[in-house]
Amino acid sequence: MAPLTATPDRPAASTILVGVDLGLPHFDAELEELGQLAQSAGMEPVARVTCKRKAPDAALFVGSGKADQIKQLAEETGASEILFDQSLSPAQQRNLERHMGLPVNDRTLLILEIFAQRARSHEGKLQVELARLQYLSTRLVRRWSHLERQTGGAGVRGGPGEKQIELDRRMIDDSIKRTRERLVKVKKQRATQRRQRERRDTFTISLVGYTNAGKSTLFNALVKARAYAANQLFATLDTTTRQLYLQDEQGTSGGVGRSVSLSDTVGFIRDLPHGLIDAFQATLQEAADADLLLHVVDAANPHFPEQIEEVQRVLHEIGAADVPQLVVFNKIDALEPAQRPLQPVDRFEVEGVQVPRVFLSSRTGEGLAALRQELVRIVAAAQPPAEAAQPTSS
Repeated sequence: MAPLTATPDRPAASTILVGVDLGLPHFDAELEELGQLAQSAGMEPVARVTCKRKAPDAALFVGSGKADQIKQLAEETGASEILFDQSLSPAQQRNLERHMGLPVNDRTLLILEIFAQRARSHEGKLQVELARLQYLSTRLVRRWSHLERQTGGAGVRGGPGEKQIELDRRMIDDSIKRTRERLVKVKKQRATQRRQRERRDTFTISLVGYTNAGKSTLFNALVKARAYAANQLFATLDTTTRQLYLQDEQGTSGGVGRSVSLSDTVGFIRDLPHGLIDAFQATLQEAADADLLLHVVDAANPHFPEQIEEVQRVLHEIGAADVPQLVVFNKIDALEPAQRPLQPVDRFEVEGVQVPRVFLSSRTGEGLAALRQELVRIVAAAQPPAEAAQPTSS
């Protein structure tokens, strides 16, 4: 399996993107998101191929005819690898590589590679490492030349030795076990931190949403932090928490004048590998334990309804589906005048439930005041207002 990412010694890999329409409603016919993921990983898409099938071909996923077409296109464009928008089985990946004579990778590994690039904290690196090890453990039947059976060791008479693949699997299993043990310690530390917040009666808010919806930019705008934010997929992986001071326009009289805890979390995406969801459980637990979720939506993205559905699916998977939500339609500065909202705050239906919605632009600051006032209202309704707190430096 060739590395997906570019390095100083290896330029960006010219890549052919392949997508198979299996009749699912979210099929990306333009392979736009896969192209963005590839570019985020330092790859250079040179061609895009799509086809329709009722079901994946058991051996080559796309069938032999389409595989021949992709191989010819790779020769014409000089592509150095093939990238599929769907997850491939180990056997399909191996067969495709033999058929085309090029490295073949899938969406799952691509997302894992991006996470590996972006993780900065010790916890984030551990979580990505666990997910990658789990992925590799299913790919030991690859085209490696050293997977023949070894001979017996010195002093052993007769009988074959242990297969190299069995040694590799045992090494990976041991690494998975060690990484999980280290993550358990991290999870205990986070649980201790959450208990401390509960003892302080801190209202907790977590930012969630589809990747590149603008969560980190909104986080920075609210708490004047310097969390990394960029117009790319998965710009931020590590959870960052700051104190946000809320106060109504008339002061604390009859309203809220207090600090709440605001956390910026990893973004979600379609077909987020289950291994990553499991590995990032310690981080995603911040969302499950929150008092309120700020669900950030890219209002300028025409596919935002599907992105909302995907975020809700992940929230169900991590046990955060019942946490109250405030939906934030971000990037309204990118909308055409006719698409602009008539009022800054209204109601929006999420899975049959009416929740408050705020329109804003975290880049220009438009609508931020309305969001703060809506947060004041929600926090005040959730619990009796405490005595006025002093602003906390962020």
